[in-house]
Amino acid sequence: MHKPTGLTSATLRLRAAAATALIFTALASAQAQQAPATIRLHPDDAARGLNGAQHNFEFLPPGVGGEQYQSAGFFGQKLRPYLVSNPEAVAFLNKYRRQKTLFLVDRVVAVGSFGLWGQQIFAGDEKQYFNNTQKVALGVFATSLLATVFINRNTNTYLKRAVEAYNAGSAHGSVWPRLRPTTVGLGLTPAGQPVLGLRWAVR
Repeated sequence: MHKPTGLTSATLRLRAAAATALIFTALASAQAQQAPATIRLHPDDAARGLNGAQHNFEFLPPGVGGEQYQSAGFFGQKLRPYLVSNPEAVAFLNKYRRQKTLFLVDRVVAVGSFGLWGQQIFAGDEKQYFNNTQKVALGVFATSLLATVFINRNTNTYLKRAVEAYNAGSAHGSVWPRLRPTTVGLGLTPAGQPVLGLRWAVR
């Protein structure tokens, strides 16, 4: 009378262990397929270095996969909502915004000084290309061009470091990837009892 009960109990334990294994496997599979909770820059933008191009960065927000990159905005303003929880990342983004502001001011100065030089050509009865006002304008224009080199030198680096700081914080704050078992399986004890086998890789 007790034997069928024992078999039924073992069967239930086996089914429970199998169901648990399936749950762990499904969770691991879903986690593997989910887009990473990090900000990913477009490969071309991620490769920018010192004195690189100054066009807007493109990025994939956290948890977004595929190739649907979006613009970060001229000042990186579209990145800011994702970085607000990370003071270090925000600090780098603020430096990026400062450099882009200086770049705009520098462009206005350059265009204005060159325009003044051109306006002076027809200021008198005869065309003039190097009067005193034009000398000053050309000096300002040359200074502006030189300033551009220094302004743009680290601009890209600041935005990249903002993203790196955010991603580093996301990696440290993510619990499930560290707790998730790398291997899930079923086994039997010497007594014939089902057992759930979990294995973690040491990192």
